Amino acid sequence: MSPPAPAASPTSRNADVVIAVVVTGAALYWLRGILTPFALAFFLLIMIDGLEGKIRQRLPRLPGWAPLTVAIGLILLAFGVSVYVVASNIASFAGDLTTTGPGGQNSYATRLNGLIGDVARLVGIDEAPTLRELFRQLNPQRFLGPFVAAIQGLASDALFILIYLGFLLASRQSFQAKQRALFGSREDRREAGRIFDEIRSGAQQYLWIQTVTGAMIAVACYVVMLAVGLDRALFWAFFIFLTGYIPIVGPALGTALPAVFALVQFEGYGPPLLVFAGNQAVNFFVGNVIYPRMQSKGLNVDPVVVLLSLAFWSALWGITGAFLSTPLTVVAMILLAQFQGSRWIAILLSQDGNPDPNENGARGDLAHAKPASSRSRALGRIGPNTKA
Repeated sequence: MSPPAPAASPTSRNADVVIAVVVTGAALYWLRGILTPFALAFFLLIMIDGLEGKIRQRLPRLPGWAPLTVAIGLILLAFGVSVYVVASNIASFAGDLTTTGPGGQNSYATRLNGLIGDVARLVGIDEAPTLRELFRQLNPQRFLGPFVAAIQGLASDALFILIYLGFLLASRQSFQAKQRALFGSREDRREAGRIFDEIRSGAQQYLWIQTVTGAMIAVACYVVMLAVGLDRALFWAFFIFLTGYIPIVGPALGTALPAVFALVQFEGYGPPLLVFAGNQAVNFFVGNVIYPRMQSKGLNVDPVVVLLSLAFWSALWGITGAFLSTPLTVVAMILLAQFQGSRWIAILLSQDGNPDPNENGARGDLAHAKPASSRSRALGRIGPNTKA
């Protein structure tokens, strides 16, 4: 009988984990064309699943098929309305930039030339370039090209996202059968189901928080912009709502751009300052008073990790990665916490050092959680031939 193999040292085990993370990141980058539409479809499924549960809970008398149908219809309707409002207003804005008035002048272009002249005089330039000359010198296509290409990629992937979503919805019925085949014992199935529920709950919590707080900011900013008289206030409200799904950077950018547009619309600097101050006050109140209270009840991700994950997933998957950076990090943290060798990474990602919501009854309903070895066995040991 051969002697047992020596146990791996913690250093070598941690090195293996780091190498696995690097290899996984490279695979995610190389396969981004396939994985990004699937990831969007998966999180759309999570949103539909959460909305279906709310409808089933509030309206228990509905037929069994009705909650899912209503949830799918509402999500697709919201998506379609958002696309229509954004696309129609962008086309209208582009028309305003290119259309001349009765005197052969374009008010937006004239105002932009005036702003360029004011900035030039402020920095000591006597002869300021016109808007046309400035565009020719700066060549903005060089900077906007990657952004426009990413937007076009999202639009072209819409069909694949819907196809993935349809197959994911159809495969929900067979998930329990697959779970019984993957995890042989009843204990392992229960533990794997708990882990999957944690992943779904964490993603739903994040999407719910971002949706509610984003809607609050968008509605309040819409009132501010409407009171000032800003053109296309509804479009900017939708823009603020959509950018709210990008953590940290999104709300700041979404609430600042309407003030830049106000500089083009109004002659003086008073209305743009009012738009900027009002939007930033709304963003500050919601982001520093309401959002932390909602986040403390659901998410457990370190704020620094949120910023780093935004940069990481944006580098891997572009705009799609920016929108999904935090929920993907939540999923990664929960999965890494299930294995003893990678648990230290999950601890670093968490805010309070406890990446498992159910461990020691920290934030979950269970009073006592199983040790990491039991959790990793539930995920890592596939035993379809083991009797329950």
